[in-house]
Amino acid sequence: MDQFFKLAERKSSVGTELRAGLTTFLAMAYIIVVNPLILMDGGVPMTAAVTATCIGAGIMTIAMGVFANRPLACASGMGINSVVAYTLCLDMGLGWQTAMAIIFIEGIAILLLVLCGLREAIMDAIPVTLRHGISIGLGLFIAMIGLKNGGVIVANEATMVSLGNINDPVFLVGIISIIFTVIFSSMNIKGSLLWGIIIAALCGIPLGVTAAPSSIVAPLDFSTFGAPFMPGEDGVMGVVKALTTPTLLLFAFSLMMSDFFDTMGTAMAVAKPGEFLTEDGRVEDIKPILIVDSIAAAVGGALGASSITTFVESASGAADGGRSGLTSICTGVLFLLAAFFSPIIGCISSAATCGALVYVGFLMMSEVTEIDWSDIIEGFPTFMIIVGVPFTYSISNGIGLGFISYILVAAVTGNIKKVRPLMWVAGIAFLAYFLLL
Repeated sequence: MDQFFKLAERKSSVGTELRAGLTTFLAMAYIIVVNPLILMDGGVPMTAAVTATCIGAGIMTIAMGVFANRPLACASGMGINSVVAYTLCLDMGLGWQTAMAIIFIEGIAILLLVLCGLREAIMDAIPVTLRHGISIGLGLFIAMIGLKNGGVIVANEATMVSLGNINDPVFLVGIISIIFTVIFSSMNIKGSLLWGIIIAALCGIPLGVTAAPSSIVAPLDFSTFGAPFMPGEDGVMGVVKALTTPTLLLFAFSLMMSDFFDTMGTAMAVAKPGEFLTEDGRVEDIKPILIVDSIAAAVGGALGASSITTFVESASGAADGGRSGLTSICTGVLFLLAAFFSPIIGCISSAATCGALVYVGFLMMSEVTEIDWSDIIEGFPTFMIIVGVPFTYSISNGIGLGFISYILVAAVTGNIKKVRPLMWVAGIAFLAYFLLL
């Protein structure tokens, strides 16, 4: 085991990896409940959506651990599941089978781009400063997700965002998770992020945030498996309709752009605390990561779980000491078990994970010193990524704003030769993506 996962080389241990896997799982466990609730609005049966979410996440996370050997976990991505339910199914009137076929097609398309080397080549073409900006932007994004989950920040019509209600039990659990995570981390206690989650969850019991499970075991329902090859809303097989309808192919392209760059940013976000990010901002051995992630998107559509992608919450496990694929395998096994015990897993509130995500965001801010803010060609596009990712609540949108800004600033300052050909490709693709939104 040590030889396969390179534990000694990466200064880790079996115990550390298993603990980190549990930390990642707890930080992601909300998807077991949230994804089925969203997909149910689009017509996907609730019990089937739970089964597909858990099985899909479990299989692809284990695959990530075995083939990429990095502490990255996969599950149905937030954002794309909303597009499936509310845009494709409710607004456009498509059957969920057709919507899943679109997801399946975009996953296959991304896989082909990875296999031909384009996805990796685009990552290599990104200027070093922009890579640092992606990591910083992801750090703020992760922290924002944590603060939102913990009720520390809430939506406000007048100011867009404001401080949450300090008397709200969710707010209290979120603050408790931050306080204990920081205390344990300051004391160099092993598993500080995990302990922060556990203590916050326990404190949530008397506060009514950590609810008692309605049952222990849930039945499995495989009725969504093979969704793209089932008849859709008009009796036509989902994948056939998706391939023969130009409008749906455009949706597949839009979703592909989102998946394409979301994973790029997520890999960099996890690579920083996981210690597999090089000094020039490159993710070591990224191709296996991209291959598994691309297959995961197609598998998500095939199972009826929406697009499965690498989760940015994986950074919590990496920050808790996870360095190898053993972390991912532990997380994946827990997802498979959760398919049977989802009522119990669902009791861990997202507020309890607030501290872990905020602390990861803090760790990722260190790269801000690597940026030359006096150089507008490097500074301004990087700034657009840093603010764009959290403020638009989208990794791909933030990266797109930065890429387009980089080309624009390079052009008006007479430095157009600095823009590599694949940066032009990515910038034009993002422009088309924004126009299609």
